[in-house]
Amino acid sequence: MSFALNPFLRQVLFIDAAVSGSAGLLMAAGAPFLSPLLGLPAGLLFWAGVALFPFVALLVAVARRNEASRIVIIDIVAINALWVAASLGLLVSGVVAPTLLGYAFVIAQALAVALLAGLQFAGQRQTTAKA
Repeated sequence: MSFALNPFLRQVLFIDAAVSGSAGLLMAAGAPFLSPLLGLPAGLLFWAGVALFPFVALLVAVARRNEASRIVIIDIVAINALWVAASLGLLVSGVVAPTLLGYAFVIAQALAVALLAGLQFAGQRQTTAKA
C-alpha cells in the first residue's frame, strides 16, 4: 500500500541522507586517521562508511518521490534499527577495544540513528493511504 509522503517524513528522510552521507564520507575517507583516535580498526571504519552509500541513495530516491510504499519506509526504519543494534553490539562484543573517544563516537552515532528511525516511524504513522 502506498501513501503520499508528508513534508515531515520527506524532511526526515533528507536529514537522514545528509547525516548518513556525511558519516559515510568521514568513515570511508578518514579511516586511517580516525582508527588510532577511536581505537577501531581502519577496515571496519572504511567498510562501514562505504556501506552507507547505497543506503543514502535509497533515502534520497524515496524522499524525492511523491508517494512511497509503507513497507519501504518500514524497511528504512528497520535498517536504521539494525545499525543501532550492530553499533551497540560491537561495543559489548569484546571484538574491538575502542578508546573513550571511540565509545563516544559509536554511542553518539547510534543515538542519532535511533532518533532518525523514531522520527521516520512517527512520520509514516501520520500518513494516509492512497487507493
